[in-house]
Amino acid sequence: MFERLLETPPYSLRQSAKQDLLLPGLNELTRFHYERCPPYARIIDAAWGGLKSYGAMADLPFLPVQLFKLQELSSTTSPAITLQSSGTTGQTPSRIIVDAETADRQARALIATFRPILGDSRLPFLAIDTKDVLKADNLTARGAGVLGMMKFGAKATFALTPDLEIDAAAVHRFVAANGGRPFLIFGFTFLVWTKLFEQFGDGELDLSNAILVHSGGWKKLEEKRVSNAAFRAALEARFNLSRIYNFYGFVEQIGSMFVEGPDGLLYPPNFTDVIVRRPGSWEEAPDGEEGVLQVVSLLPRSYPGHCVLTEDRGTVVAVDGGRGNRFGKAISIAGRVAKAELRGCSDIIATEAR
Repeated sequence: MFERLLETPPYSLRQSAKQDLLLPGLNELTRFHYERCPPYARIIDAAWGGLKSYGAMADLPFLPVQLFKLQELSSTTSPAITLQSSGTTGQTPSRIIVDAETADRQARALIATFRPILGDSRLPFLAIDTKDVLKADNLTARGAGVLGMMKFGAKATFALTPDLEIDAAAVHRFVAANGGRPFLIFGFTFLVWTKLFEQFGDGELDLSNAILVHSGGWKKLEEKRVSNAAFRAALEARFNLSRIYNFYGFVEQIGSMFVEGPDGLLYPPNFTDVIVRRPGSWEEAPDGEEGVLQVVSLLPRSYPGHCVLTEDRGTVVAVDGGRGNRFGKAISIAGRVAKAELRGCSDIIATEAR
């Protein structure tokens, strides 16, 4: 089923057809992880009454994202690496076990998701980050993002020094050498703002041929009162940069990226979907009602991360709207949930996992 969804043109499936294709694969993954991950099996037995065949995506058992901070959940005996979330100082990072099979699925999913934007040719690549982000003993989500986007790039240049200061000369050299044709810029949203936008003046860089892909760091920008619309308008005014694509993703389901469409909404790719749940009751919320996002994905096979309740609030704004030839659910993100909203759900499941 994953192969079929991967080969289908992105965002071309109506929601009902997409659900019909996803559900069997998600049921198979639930059984797969139940049989290979004893802590996950104990959760399913205790919190969901044992393994079943589920008739709807909203009925599938899910894990709160905090559980991955408490335990290393693994469904593989193959050699694997551990990915860590890029949490702020003092936070316990999530630890995600990724073997070769899951890494391959993530890489192919990434290519399928961004091919409509970036095409088939590798583009000159400017990372608004330091090369050291790739050298950590345990690769973080930020490093994994840079590494993943490098698949689309050639002749990578890193715009930041090891101490996260802008290397203005390197940026000028890159733009001078590549600015006359399409090129790719990728970075953590807050770094793009503070290290690119704030460090160069109006007209200092001509980025009219650039394609910017960015994600994360919105909380810090909100503190600066910079909205997505303001972010886009400022970059266009300063650098003549108009092809800008925000995406939503998280390390617990790396590879499952919701990319911004022409309407400013975020769209799950074919092999991923989203459910909005009401805090407290955790029942599925109707379209148009804000709640806590649960993300389902066919990618994770080395760990039971195929149904994850996130720490983010959002809304299904439209279904099968067809803007920019995009069907399925279109969502908006409202920010992080209050910790108290998730405590009951995660505490119960964490207790059952022991």
